[in-house]
Amino acid sequence: MNDDPGSVPLVRVLAVVGTGLIGGSFAAALRRVGQAGRVLGVGRNPASLQRARDLGLIDEIADLPRAAAEADLIFLATPVGAMAPVLRDLAPVLRPGTLITDAGSTKADVARLALDILGERHAQFIPGHPIAGSEMTGPEAADPMLYHGRKVVLTPFEDTPGLLQHRLIRVWEACGARIALMTPEAHDRALAAVSHVPHFLAAAYMAQIVRADDADTRLSLAGTGFRDFTRIAAGSAEVWRDIFLSNRAAVLRELDGFDQALRLLRATLEGEPDPAALEALLEQAALARRFWGGRSQMQ
Repeated sequence: MNDDPGSVPLVRVLAVVGTGLIGGSFAAALRRVGQAGRVLGVGRNPASLQRARDLGLIDEIADLPRAAAEADLIFLATPVGAMAPVLRDLAPVLRPGTLITDAGSTKADVARLALDILGERHAQFIPGHPIAGSEMTGPEAADPMLYHGRKVVLTPFEDTPGLLQHRLIRVWEACGARIALMTPEAHDRALAAVSHVPHFLAAAYMAQIVRADDADTRLSLAGTGFRDFTRIAAGSAEVWRDIFLSNRAAVLRELDGFDQALRLLRATLEGEPDPAALEALLEQAALARRFWGGRSQMQ
């Protein structure tokens, strides 16, 4: 907490592009610990920006050129598909000392865009991904504790200045986050398995349920297991469309692996059922989930 009124915050001027759950929570987290001075909000939806201002998430509404001219840190909390036009608008007016980072769920494509669009200034951009979120959207969903205790992946370029990298790490740590450094490709492979494909499957399952003739009856009988399994299907369709398309190759590889596992499990029910094989596969999955659950609680 920055309790000294005379001290300089880590980010004197913060620009948040996209003031919904992710961007709004980032601003709120830094405000909570006194590490953001003035906060500029940038976005496509005037009503959402005004709501963010009314909620105290931002101080002023600005456009991208002003953000580039005034901000020390620009946080891009936009859908991955909107990243290219944002970077194109920033590129010609970006100050040499301004640091840019993002919160996109895929990293290899974002890194390529930074190289292509920002050119020699690409090192001012450090791709990032906070492993945190909610099915809720909009400024009202912003939570200053969203990143507390959560992991944030950073995928800096080989020529990213160490000073800039250290600066961004300090900012995220002020939000309560834990930092992991990896390559964009390693990030995308891992996230396809543990984030993107689970959402894909939850969406497919939910679609299958609601298209059934007796959908109302099924949903009226659904309990906590159904709720937990399908919760993530309620996320932003625009955001997840862009994630699936930008990480398409890794998602398809993971779906191939899932298809093999599903066929193996289904084979225990087809023809002459194999109770022993079915139980063995279920037990293997149960033990793996319990082990992960216990380990994640200790971290």
